Amino acid sequence: MSKYSKEDILKLAEETNVKFIRLQFTDILGIIKNVAITVEQLEDAVNNKIMFDGSSIDGFTRIQESDMYLRPDLDTFTVFPWRPEDGGAVARLICDVYTPEGEPFAGDPRNVLKRALNEAAEMGYSMNVGPEPEFFLFELDENGDPTTKPHDRGGYFDLAPVDQGQDARRSIVLALMDMGFEVEASHHEVAPGQHEIDFKYADALCTADNIATFKFVTKSLAYKHGLHATFMPKPVFGENGSGMHVHQSLFKDGENAFYNEDDRLGLSKTAYYYIGGLLKHAKALTAITNPTINSYKRLVPGYEAPVYISWSSRNRSALIRIPAARGTGTRLELRNPDPSANPYLAIAVMLKAGLDGIKNKIEPPAEVVENIYDMNDKRMKELGVESLPGNICQAVEVLMQDDIIKAALGNHVLEHFVDAKEIEWDVYRTQVHQWELDQYLETF
Repeated sequence: MSKYSKEDILKLAEETNVKFIRLQFTDILGIIKNVAITVEQLEDAVNNKIMFDGSSIDGFTRIQESDMYLRPDLDTFTVFPWRPEDGGAVARLICDVYTPEGEPFAGDPRNVLKRALNEAAEMGYSMNVGPEPEFFLFELDENGDPTTKPHDRGGYFDLAPVDQGQDARRSIVLALMDMGFEVEASHHEVAPGQHEIDFKYADALCTADNIATFKFVTKSLAYKHGLHATFMPKPVFGENGSGMHVHQSLFKDGENAFYNEDDRLGLSKTAYYYIGGLLKHAKALTAITNPTINSYKRLVPGYEAPVYISWSSRNRSALIRIPAARGTGTRLELRNPDPSANPYLAIAVMLKAGLDGIKNKIEPPAEVVENIYDMNDKRMKELGVESLPGNICQAVEVLMQDDIIKAALGNHVLEHFVDAKEIEWDVYRTQVHQWELDQYLETF
């Protein structure tokens, strides 16, 4: 049940002097798209009458079936805290994409997540998700183009004057709070110019919306500070990359389904099976949770990024960590996703993998309490610890062999996602990169 009615939205727009409304949605790659309408068209929008050309959006439709309708989720109405110079406020509504026949569009990532959540609901579960997205703040050059020169030389939890990004980060946090976010923490991360802002967990759909909004707000306000914010996973060689650890839990009948006070670790059978499902499908998940060529420059040993398929209640070198909180706060943390992922697709495939574990009672292997980063190959083989795919091509190959994860995406999204990754890899493969010039130009 929506907390806002159509009449509420029209009234809110009038009360807050809204002049423009951005009707937002995401393409298959997770890039936010929008149609801007004037407030005079808002009534048509809330009555689902706004159309757009789907054939112009990557991975949506073919030219002969291009008409698509935007159906705003009224609960996502919010006014941007910053205003254009010519006055009047700008608001946004996140939309679902529908066909002219009134059916949810199969290529809409938000619809993909809704399908997975409906499957969980049929099993009696709801899903809560809490993300930890990291990003870099880089300086702009004299032409206003982004560089890879970090805005500061700070490190983990550093303060001003070493942390010179705190003003931009504060502006981002205040804007998010004005938009209804409950920000739990913000701080400088390990690498120079790297930052993290954590906001409170919410139901899975709301969290996916929040991640998309967070990325948009961060980029917009960083630019107002003369900086470029990037969620590229590994923009600087030799420095830590940016991850997006995803905390997740299932609730049933108002209780945390992952908690069992009688278990040694305080975990229920449901939690263990969910972990088992995530580990079983971990390699296929990676194509979605780490969807770019650059993602795999982060997933290498030595930079705190998890590359080994394992779980633990203690150490942070495992792919899945169980934070210490118990009771309502019992959850698991999947540590390999990065912020280039489409949040709707990433959460959908994680949930689908976990549900498969529950349905088929997939027991996880024994937890690994040793530091995997310090293990040799022999020890890892003894423990049965395998690695995630080494590049996007390998990840897509595994994805295409995993019927559960393919079903989560649906044929339309799967086909267009794989096509996009094959094109991306081919362009990358045929380019001449700076490393090659440095390595070979004078030698040969």
